[in-house]
Amino acid sequence: MVRVKICGITNYQDAAIAVESGADAIGLIFARSPRHITPEKAREIICAMPPFVQTVGVFVNEKPDAIRQIMRFCGLDLIQFHGDEAPEVCGGFMPKAIKAFRPRDGSVLQWIKPYHGKIKAILLDTYAEESRGGTGKIFDWDLAVRGKDLEIPIILSGGLTPSNIERAISTVNPFAVDVNSGVEKRPGKKDRLLVRELMEKIRKVNHKGQLDE
Repeated sequence: MVRVKICGITNYQDAAIAVESGADAIGLIFARSPRHITPEKAREIICAMPPFVQTVGVFVNEKPDAIRQIMRFCGLDLIQFHGDEAPEVCGGFMPKAIKAFRPRDGSVLQWIKPYHGKIKAILLDTYAEESRGGTGKIFDWDLAVRGKDLEIPIILSGGLTPSNIERAISTVNPFAVDVNSGVEKRPGKKDRLLVRELMEKIRKVNHKGQLDE
């Protein structure tokens, strides 16, 4: 059963679309981004969400005290570290920490090892010089397959869309997928039809997986 996070949520309408379509979690980006959200707006959205929907705050090289303040104010369930945060920083937020990595080659696996026991999952995203995420481009999924040897749950991200999501899941079989730009009309605004199409295809893959077991 592959879980789904719809990231880059900036307004209640998009959060509702994600949840109504069956997403397990929504991502709120507090770092510099076209999809940046203020703590006040994030709290407003989170307070309007139904129970059992996970809320994930995305931060890039933010001070731990500032993260904790935003976490408490907004009521975030999980923290996604998307910068150069050290294992010790992430470990201070266990069991609510996810660490993102942007692999260029297999050397990323060595960088991940010190985080074992300090994070709940690793998120693998596409590397780009100009951006920390939301590139709309995929990376070599074989690196994600190799990363499963680390025995840390893998969240697959980077360029995922309704057109490639089935292939991505069948190739990697991740714990979860994280989709952002692949279901947008424009940065910060989701497309209802694309979100629904994505979720329908994931349900189909999950159902097939259950039948194969």
